[in-house]
Amino acid sequence: MLDPDRCRVARLSRDARFDGRFFVGVTTTGIYCRPICPARPPRDDNVRYFPSAVAAAQAGFRPCLRCRPDSAPESPAWHGNHTTLRRALRLIDEGALSQASLGALCERLGIGERYLRLLFQHHLGVSPKAYALHRQCLFAKQLLHQSALPVADIAYASGFTSLRRFNDAFRRQVGHAPRELRRTPRAPSEDLTLTLAYRPPYAWEWLRDFLAERRIDKLEWGDERHYGRYIQWGPARGHFTAEHLPERSCFRVTLTLDDLGALSPVVRNIRRVLDLDADTALIEAQLQKMLPEEFPLVEGLRLPGLWSPFEAGIRAVLGQQVSVSAARGHTTRLVEALGESTAEGGRHFPTPARIAASDLTFLRMPQARRDCLRGLAQTECEQRLDDDPRYWTTLKGIGAWSADYAALRGTSHPDIWLGGDLGVKRALAALDTLEPDLAAPWRSYLTLQLWSR
Repeated sequence: MLDPDRCRVARLSRDARFDGRFFVGVTTTGIYCRPICPARPPRDDNVRYFPSAVAAAQAGFRPCLRCRPDSAPESPAWHGNHTTLRRALRLIDEGALSQASLGALCERLGIGERYLRLLFQHHLGVSPKAYALHRQCLFAKQLLHQSALPVADIAYASGFTSLRRFNDAFRRQVGHAPRELRRTPRAPSEDLTLTLAYRPPYAWEWLRDFLAERRIDKLEWGDERHYGRYIQWGPARGHFTAEHLPERSCFRVTLTLDDLGALSPVVRNIRRVLDLDADTALIEAQLQKMLPEEFPLVEGLRLPGLWSPFEAGIRAVLGQQVSVSAARGHTTRLVEALGESTAEGGRHFPTPARIAASDLTFLRMPQARRDCLRGLAQTECEQRLDDDPRYWTTLKGIGAWSADYAALRGTSHPDIWLGGDLGVKRALAALDTLEPDLAAPWRSYLTLQLWSR
């Protein structure tokens, strides 16, 4: 439950650390805002607080055009602690309900429609379809503000198959017609540029150096302020570059994609790769309670994501029992040999089909490890890989460390403890006692804090 007194202090201070953790509904205007909104603060008796933008919209409020709630980082309160709910939200955000029925989604989840509706009502206060529709409209609103895409393209990119249905849904959800939000014409461009916010602090230097040490030539690139890579989402291909803007607590992301239908899940995956929705103040407060006082936490530490669980799994196997530099060399050779080339001279990460069809003899490693890579790829081709890499240990050659590493970096799971990792063991040796279970559900962040020692 939200504490009105704490919310009042946060909104009056406009502290960016609370951005996305709650939203402010103003009863006199019918508008809901982020707590950092630059508008004149309303009187306390004209304010209502909501844990999410969806809850505010369902209460009849429309989004503010100044602070744009569609651009706020997300609140962990949306996801709760329920594994099925988290998976359902991820699938809906990837377009499950815009491409298929609620029954098809429930079949993928292995649950009944009634149970899914109850989960959404209990945790979010809305139905699955209402949640999906609101998310589609907020994403469309972001594109209207930040891109020069035609309205018809924005409707398609947001998951709508009918322009008329998009216009009707957008007016109901946002309170304006789509064209009313585009008062200033924008110059057309092949690239999209979006602003993705986070709650400070953000340990960019640590993340930048971590990614640079493992960066694969022709697949990834970066410098002091940037990280980018080639990406694929289903049949869609493209690339993005994220520029860190600490003074604005955000990343400016330039994105090229050959199929706008994949735009929404691609943007959400970029947020995951950069871990933009983590509430590091909350996480670090819990970690500090179970760590020695003299242990220096890296403030704003984020999970260093990889583009997909499959890529993370392949890179985990390539990194078994070798150094970081050796693992990078193996991955570079794999990408060079099997990665699809791009018009710019780069490479995409190899598809499961290409890895499964190769003998991988160009990799200097034991045959058992090559067989493991091909087995993992073949299982992915047959769509038999579980969404959670922690269950991949039934595959020959995938041990607990590889599965956990793939879950930490490929899905950004917040509660992975890599206790068997050499770097973690070295850090633990310098501590008298440590009970990792006390860090749940943030053991992934504890692992990274120990890696940073």
